[in-house]
Amino acid sequence: MIKLMLSVDTIKYPLTGIGRYTLELAKQFQKSLLLEDIRFIRDNSIMKELPTVQTDINMSFLKTKIKSSIQKNYFFSELYRVVSPYLKSRVLRSYPDFIYHGTNFYLPPCSGKKIATFHDLSVFTWPQCHPKERVRYMQKELLLTLKRADMLITDSEFTRQELSHYFNYPLDKVVAVPLASSEDFYPYSFEQIQSCLSHYGLQANNYVLFAGSIEPRKNLEVLLIAYQRLPPELRKHYPLIICGYYGWQSDDLHQQMLTGERQGWLRYLGYVAAKALPLLFSGARLFVFPSLYEGFGLPILEAMACGVPVVSSSAASLPEVAGNVALLFDPNDNDELLHQLTRGIEDQQWRKEARQAGIVRSKQFSWQRCARKTLSVYQLVN
Repeated sequence: MIKLMLSVDTIKYPLTGIGRYTLELAKQFQKSLLLEDIRFIRDNSIMKELPTVQTDINMSFLKTKIKSSIQKNYFFSELYRVVSPYLKSRVLRSYPDFIYHGTNFYLPPCSGKKIATFHDLSVFTWPQCHPKERVRYMQKELLLTLKRADMLITDSEFTRQELSHYFNYPLDKVVAVPLASSEDFYPYSFEQIQSCLSHYGLQANNYVLFAGSIEPRKNLEVLLIAYQRLPPELRKHYPLIICGYYGWQSDDLHQQMLTGERQGWLRYLGYVAAKALPLLFSGARLFVFPSLYEGFGLPILEAMACGVPVVSSSAASLPEVAGNVALLFDPNDNDELLHQLTRGIEDQQWRKEARQAGIVRSKQFSWQRCARKTLSVYQLVN
């Protein structure tokens, strides 16, 4: 039997992709008969009950702002980087027979068995797409994780192979465990989505959707260029709807988006609450994901689960998720993206086939399967 200490620092508002991964794993683990005991650790507190996502938005944003300010100051960033794992390791001393799983890359220097999930290698392979202070902080900590871990988990086979090759790390110590979409993502009826779409001034089947943080790695500049090249009547009838955090290194991009909004073919919704997101997905005519690099590409899976056709970049792990269901394109080829966007909007036969195939494809991924494979990794080190 396994005793598990699960890091749940990421279960907070706003719930990011890693936060969702942690939350869904924790829910599944609470039902597992293979776990003799499970504890959750957040910051330096250990609890038996799974914490809920914080609802105090103002307090959450304040904490995020404080953390961001600390990271930008080299002295305080280094102090936090050294002290935080040490404090965590102190409270873990009373649980030497528990397997510690760091679901967000990091591992404290504790004595028991340790497993970490590496979601991607972007701070090493795409450092130009991150704030410099984040790259500095994460590179140091992730190298420590590689030394401390008994096993590593990745979200995709692509990242598993990349991690092993980049660090010359033993491939037999890395296991790929695919993610899944939340059960909230499925094909909603017109009646179910109408209220949400009306709130945003949208009509079902009459917009193309992108969801993700506004950051360089998402390759939105190429998407905007391609969308501007669509015939005027097509892009105005099917405007591009973008939702996600303001992000970083994106001021120029936001100016381009404002131009698109003034011209009537683009809407930027900002951050959309988790409850509304599946409804926005279900109402879309097409989902487009032009990213240059992803460790998994969960939004593609979420769109397919909602029965929405997908146009996706062929970069990194994305073909693993998309299979042969999505229309793929080279993320650096604007002409190919333009062609696939046009086909995705207009080709009725492909759209019909893609809706059905996407739902089938999405069901091949589940959080139950993710939890089972994760538990099998625990058994390897137990």
